Amino acid sequence: MNTYRTSEVAERIGIHPNTVRLYEELGLIPKARRQHNGYRVFTDFHIEQLRLARTAFQIEVLQNGLRKKVVQIVKVSAAGDFDEALRLTEAYLKQLRRERLQAEAAIKITERILAGDATEHVHFMKRKEVSAYLGISMDTLRNWEMNGLLTVKRKENGYRVYTDEDIQRLKIIRTLRVANYSLESILRMLSQLSRDPEADIRELLNTPDEEANIITACDKLIESLKDAVKNAQSMIEMLKDMKDKFN
Repeated sequence: MNTYRTSEVAERIGIHPNTVRLYEELGLIPKARRQHNGYRVFTDFHIEQLRLARTAFQIEVLQNGLRKKVVQIVKVSAAGDFDEALRLTEAYLKQLRRERLQAEAAIKITERILAGDATEHVHFMKRKEVSAYLGISMDTLRNWEMNGLLTVKRKENGYRVYTDEDIQRLKIIRTLRVANYSLESILRMLSQLSRDPEADIRELLNTPDEEANIITACDKLIESLKDAVKNAQSMIEMLKDMKDKFN
């Protein structure tokens, strides 16, 4: 197996030598063997692992634990457990695709609302059912309600019930949170509806301010997720190749 010094590794990957050392300290590549004079000695495994890490971190996807998952993938690969790294990457890829579907659904909902296509409120769901349906925790739902993003009706027995309109609104809120919009920003977009359920949602959402445009936000998120999906697919191929070479 070929060996390399820190500067040679950095030149091959196109990064600063300090970045190589940082990746080693963070466990994103294996610890390098040291010569008697203290110089680090890297191998082909380090080169391939650095390429994997660079691919993994190329797109910043932070929502719903995705960033932590991609860091875990790289660390598991650095430890030489390629089977587990492949399993984690497959799960990561599935979640990316789910997030993309959620963002696309939010665009369709918003477009229907802007076109005046109102939803008939014929279905009712409890908080636990909404939590499972949207893939968000009950604590998150409570937090959104406490921050005024949603006003949920109660039945005579005191239980909260979510209508079809509530579900549509929650899908939009969820996607904007995934797109890293703050609760304050989302509240500015939707606060009028929180105060007045009869408000004209078309007027509320159809704003010239790009920072407050829901469809624009979703489009940007979808593009990031598309790129992240491509990178995840590349990671799978890289891990398979590394498994063949270094196992």
